[in-house]
Amino acid sequence: MSGNGDSNHPSYLYLGLAGETGRGRVVHSGLFRLADGGEAWEGLERGLPEMPAVRALAVHPLNPAILYAGTQSGAYRSADRGEHWEKVEIPDHGLPVWSVLFHPHDPDVILVGCENCEIYRSDDAGERWTRLPVSVRFPDITTAPGSNPAKRVLMLDASASEPDHLYGAIEVGGTIRSLDGGEHWENLSHGQYLNDDAVDMHGVLASRWRPGTVFGIGRAGIFHSADGGDHWRHVPLDPLNPKGQIYCRDIREAPGNPRHLWVAAGGGFQSAVGALLHSRDGGDSWARVEMGVEPPHTMFALAFDERRPSRMSCATNGGEVYSSLDAGETWTVQPPPPGGTQVYALARG
Repeated sequence: MSGNGDSNHPSYLYLGLAGETGRGRVVHSGLFRLADGGEAWEGLERGLPEMPAVRALAVHPLNPAILYAGTQSGAYRSADRGEHWEKVEIPDHGLPVWSVLFHPHDPDVILVGCENCEIYRSDDAGERWTRLPVSVRFPDITTAPGSNPAKRVLMLDASASEPDHLYGAIEVGGTIRSLDGGEHWENLSHGQYLNDDAVDMHGVLASRWRPGTVFGIGRAGIFHSADGGDHWRHVPLDPLNPKGQIYCRDIREAPGNPRHLWVAAGGGFQSAVGALLHSRDGGDSWARVEMGVEPPHTMFALAFDERRPSRMSCATNGGEVYSSLDAGETWTVQPPPPGGTQVYALARG
């Protein structure tokens, strides 16, 4: 990699607008960046599809000039911090992309998750791609009449200590795992049922601090596994909705300090309350963060700068954006993104 990560460049916050892919759903579009200390968002569009619905963003952990975006018509890559984009030649027949992961053990390994439970893998920094054979049986409750038929891979993660252990969070469907780099997959949803609710998972995180510990987040809150996902327990949290639950949408580890976990949450998919949850002990206990403001919509996305980990941001699906330069101790309100409010993706670098 070239030295594009030097300190001469500003640190950017990248933001993608989107929406649900179901028929009749409102979709906002656009990809924007904001320099730290900057006042205005810049639209990024050269090489992107028209009106991009951006549901995934990922900055290369070692070279922040490289950026991936997941759109309604596949994945796109930039090598110059978003100035120019090119379509990634993945054999994905143009499916909406919902997740992109640089493998924590080796960032030349990249995983892309799509709608209809398709996952693609590259082992050579994105030059060649293989569709992984994801075939699992999902719980009956997720395929019942009236349930959402889409099986979206909303988040991917991998174990840093056991690189062949891959995880996916499926909306709607549960958590899936591969122990052999993606050749075989299994459904790990036992214990993720709650109140006869759909097994609607939004995120998965394999702890770097405590190998074997995995967290799953979804509509019913946070789930914890101490055995790599074989068994799950529901994590008790102060409820934010009448069902006694808390809707969780994104989960991240603080780079370089994996005891610190953060979750973006709210009262529901669309609600008048947003919350940021923080654990300082690897997920043993959680507290709601006092941000100095009350987010008026569900917190939907979180992002850290891998090279400057005290810099972090979060955003709601109502368009509110917040940033911290001191690891979440104090927060400032950023200008809202132009052209829409439905923030579906954030990245920093």
